[in-house]
Amino acid sequence: MFLVKKKAEHADAEGVAQQVAAEAERLYRSGKMHCAEAVLASIKNRFAPELGDELVSLASGFGGGSGSGCICGAVSGGTMALGLVLAGDRKGASARTRELHEWFKSEYGATCCKILTAQGKSGCLGLTANVAGKVARLLQDK
Repeated sequence: MFLVKKKAEHADAEGVAQQVAAEAERLYRSGKMHCAEAVLASIKNRFAPELGDELVSLASGFGGGSGSGCICGAVSGGTMALGLVLAGDRKGASARTRELHEWFKSEYGATCCKILTAQGKSGCLGLTANVAGKVARLLQDK
C-alpha cells in the first residue's frame, strides 16, 4: 500500500511540475514576459496564488542575464520563486537554490546567459519551461 501511495504522489507531483512548466512556456511564448518573469509567475500562480501579480515585476530586471549576460534569467526567476514560496525558511530556500543551480549546470553546462545564448536565444523557451518544472518539483519535495 505504501509503495502504491508513493507512486501516486510522485505522479501527482510530476503532473504539477508539467503544468507549471507549460504555463511558464506559455507566458514566455506570449512575449509579455521574459524568462525570469515567466518562471516566477508560473510558480507564484501554482504555489502562492493569493499573492498579487504585481510581485512578478520584481523579476523584470533579471531577463537576459540581468542585462549583463551573466546568470540565466530563468535560474534567477527560479531562485526568487523558491524564496517567495519558502518565505521564513532561509535554509530550505538556500538548499533548494543550490540544488537548482547544480541541476541546471549538469543539464546545460553553465548558468551564464552569454554562454547559453552564444548561438542565439532559441533555447530560452525550453530553459524557461524546464526551470519552472524543476522548481515545482523542488517545492513539492519539501
